[in-house]
Amino acid sequence: MNGKQYGLLSLGLLMLAATGCDSKPVSGPAAAESTESMVRATVVNAEGKPIGGATFTQEAGGVRVRLDVTGIPQGVHGFHFHDTGKCDAPDFTSAGPHLNPQGKKHGLLSMEGPHAGDLPNVTVGADGAAKADWLASGVTLAKGKPNSLRKEGGTAIVIHEKADDGMTDPAGNSGTRIACGVIR
Repeated sequence: MNGKQYGLLSLGLLMLAATGCDSKPVSGPAAAESTESMVRATVVNAEGKPIGGATFTQEAGGVRVRLDVTGIPQGVHGFHFHDTGKCDAPDFTSAGPHLNPQGKKHGLLSMEGPHAGDLPNVTVGADGAAKADWLASGVTLAKGKPNSLRKEGGTAIVIHEKADDGMTDPAGNSGTRIACGVIR
């Protein structure tokens, strides 16, 4: 890693800390039920087939996001909350834009952002599997709030084909949507 890459990585980690997203290993199996403080979404691929899931749990500082998926191409992928609770395969454009009730610019590294729906990238191993655990401070599970993942009609989580650059509006140059899960 050269000095410039190290500097960008350091800046990115600093911005993640400032926005309340953290990255920790997932421990234990994902919960399968829904309550007022926890919701689970099934994630599907472009063929509409289930490839895993995500669990969202309300905590004091935001919503804990736990992702566990397989069958995704190896590499780094953008991962976001989208505004509409609809995942029509194969392109998932039905999920709408990023969840952005405050009208901010995209990106965890943006001085004019982030969207409520912006999350850190997810890294997929050679086996096609990814597990992630983040605390998203920009959202809530409380109904009736503008930044609620459980708003009328629901929201969605979307995995993109490429890494999110953290700055470019509207989606960080993260490319095509390759997986999606409805949050209700």
